[in-house]
Amino acid sequence: ARGELRAAGESSARREHGIHDELTAQELQIATLAAGGLTNRQIAERLFLSHRTVGSHLYRIFPKLGVATRAQLATALHAGRRD
Repeated sequence: ARGELRAAGESSARREHGIHDELTAQELQIATLAAGGLTNRQIAERLFLSHRTVGSHLYRIFPKLGVATRAQLATALHAGRRD
């Protein structure tokens, strides 16, 4: 898209990569609920998933955001971008 804009004589600013670029919509939803203090079972009940599925998502979310705990997860989500 940027190339098309350039060809038309327009420009576009580069945007910073944020947390939404790192996580899928479901991962973001799970991360937000986990950061809010819900257990895997509580998250699973709300999203109609298995608690094991929630755990699997969190297992993949933590390294994507460079965090190791739910407290760090809350900080990363609040900052809105990966450090």
